[in-house]
Amino acid sequence: MATCTTPSSLMLTYAASSVHPQDITPSLIAFKPKPLSTTFSLCPLVLNHRERRLGKWVNVNFRREARHGASQRTQVVVAALAAEAEVAEDVEEQEGVEAVAGPGTGTGTLPKPKKGKAALPLKRDRTRSKRFLEIQKLRENKKEYDLKTAISLLKQMASTKFVETVEAHFRLNIDPKYNDQQLRATVSLPKGTGQTVRVAVLTQGERFDEAKNAGADLVGGEDLIQQIKEGFMEFDKLIASPDMMPKVASLGKILGPRGLMPNPKAGTVTPNIPQAIAEFKQGKVEYRADKTGIVHLPFGKADFPEEDLIVNLLAAVKSVEANKPTGAKGVYWKSAHICSSMGPSIRLNIRETLDYKPTSKV
Repeated sequence: MATCTTPSSLMLTYAASSVHPQDITPSLIAFKPKPLSTTFSLCPLVLNHRERRLGKWVNVNFRREARHGASQRTQVVVAALAAEAEVAEDVEEQEGVEAVAGPGTGTGTLPKPKKGKAALPLKRDRTRSKRFLEIQKLRENKKEYDLKTAISLLKQMASTKFVETVEAHFRLNIDPKYNDQQLRATVSLPKGTGQTVRVAVLTQGERFDEAKNAGADLVGGEDLIQQIKEGFMEFDKLIASPDMMPKVASLGKILGPRGLMPNPKAGTVTPNIPQAIAEFKQGKVEYRADKTGIVHLPFGKADFPEEDLIVNLLAAVKSVEANKPTGAKGVYWKSAHICSSMGPSIRLNIRETLDYKPTSKV
């Protein structure tokens, strides 16, 4: 049996020497076969009389009769080039499957897309803006600052085009999944929050006029309950009188996830509606520990004077300390940070903050 070291060159040499240009169709001239794998050979197809490909026999006849010679040689070249293109496509398809499924796997399966928090980029892969990277250099990482220095740094870092909200984040040694370690309360910030609070009231009877006179933005009864069920949410706080709570219970699935459900611990279920309206308008803030035991609490705006921010922050710290859950054991405060809404956090010295005594000017 004859051997072939360069099958492609043998095939092209045979075609060039025995096929006339006028016998080759335009589609064959424009045909450009794809490169083959290094382990594939066309020698059996060119030299053998029969080659089995995909369950079909291709008959190759090398008779050199004058009346059939030209057409027969053209058929040989066409069959060889078509087989080469088909095998090249099969090789590329197999390589694509292995690239998706990995070597050694039988079938290719696409990876499932990640959802939720798993789809977020890792902390080391997140990119920060130039502004954030610049202001981050103003403070030392993991250093604990005293209260006055921390407030001063916070105001320097609030450099956006809008007035940022300043926030406090307290990590506490509690586990809210236990009833005796849950924390939910309110604090009245002496200098206010710097925000306009829209208060809605659910009541009936004589208290209806009392709520309007006290400055409530929206007052209603069953009609307001129906509007809320239809999607109306143009308010920041919802206060209800105790006699309305059986009717308000149907709004739990709507108001609960938004943190707007009236609750006695939050001061939003009370018989003294005028007082509750005045407190929330003046800067009363509700806070609670999340499932990881962290309290997130806004205590003003970045354009507040430093003395006002210190007074509000001390009020928040004292409120969290005073409402310590009965089930909390060991060290209550783990860490405390403050930051602007678009800036890096600043770690506080907890002991110095708890013992801080404001000056007479503050």
